[in-house]
Amino acid sequence: MTRLKMGMVGGGIGSFIGDVHRKAASIDGMIDLVCGAFSSSEEKSIASAEALGIPKKRAYKSFEEMILEEAKLPQEERMDFVSIVTPNHMHFPPAKMALEHGFHVICDKPMTLTLDEATTLKQVVNSSNKVFALTHNYTGYPMIKQAKAMISKGDLGTIRKVNAQYLQGWLATAVEKTGQKQAAWRVDPKRSGIGGALGDIGTHAENLIEYVTGMQISELAADLSAFGDGRTLDDDGNILLRFENGAKGTLSFSQIATGEENNLGIRVYGTKGSVEWYQENPNELTVRWLDQPKQIYTPGGNGSYPESSEYVRIPAGHPEGYLEGFATIYRSFAKELSQIKKGESPSTVRDFPTVDDGVRGMKFIYAAVESSKNNASWTKI
Repeated sequence: MTRLKMGMVGGGIGSFIGDVHRKAASIDGMIDLVCGAFSSSEEKSIASAEALGIPKKRAYKSFEEMILEEAKLPQEERMDFVSIVTPNHMHFPPAKMALEHGFHVICDKPMTLTLDEATTLKQVVNSSNKVFALTHNYTGYPMIKQAKAMISKGDLGTIRKVNAQYLQGWLATAVEKTGQKQAAWRVDPKRSGIGGALGDIGTHAENLIEYVTGMQISELAADLSAFGDGRTLDDDGNILLRFENGAKGTLSFSQIATGEENNLGIRVYGTKGSVEWYQENPNELTVRWLDQPKQIYTPGGNGSYPESSEYVRIPAGHPEGYLEGFATIYRSFAKELSQIKKGESPSTVRDFPTVDDGVRGMKFIYAAVESSKNNASWTKI
């Protein structure tokens, strides 16, 4: 296939998530980074471009300039899509403008700063006829694909209970007051939105639940807390869940869970069996049966479904992880864009988070905040 050309908004040198996206986009050899508005500072944007081997003329001082100038280039030269890797408050403006000027978009989560922006963006995506992907990267792990396939095929029977957690400890102290940029914007409502840890990692757990089970959360009861001194946004939360099919669940998240690193996990219980998966040990999916011994599935191992093995890049026993999860989303996104460029209809089922998932995530945030303000009252999404 012809390699796709990517432009980037944000992610200048020194950016954690920008570097992750660049590495992930390059893993499968389908995408080249050709331009960027890497910083709000023109000097920093140019310096970042030079460090990345991008010509100075393709380093832009703003996302507006990048979109307008790239749109003027011949089809074979200009970028095919925009990757947005900025803090939350800078997701919507470049996404909307890029779509309106004929570019596809892949964006970091949560999708927007506000729910109003999310619903507007969905309208823009639908009217633009362009592809929009959201990087809920944990859906890209092979064992998550395996769990999803087993549930969708009915292997576990009727799903009755779901438990998910996402526990970190990096905000256990006031690191935002030490000049730590990653912490500073996440505790700032103007840049993060109405959810703190809720938006940052709670939405990952919410998305993972709905992706794996195929069930939507219908209502929730949330107890959110801001334990950090002077923080206005939540850094911890516990949420009861009710699903449309009558199943029940819990979701616990925290960024003040002292000693935790990136403890994302999910357990799904059906009438015939259950599955259990943890991000810190991503190559194992534990399956427990009502009437059989416990089983451990691994990527590419015996019993792997095609829905899972399709995403395994290396022989069994070699660990794949965080970067590959992102790369899986980029690969699925790139395959669809390539078919569109050839004038073909996409031949595979879209298997990456979309604008609809982004709207769901924002509705989840707003419902949880409203519920917590009302003493954890049950609130519909």
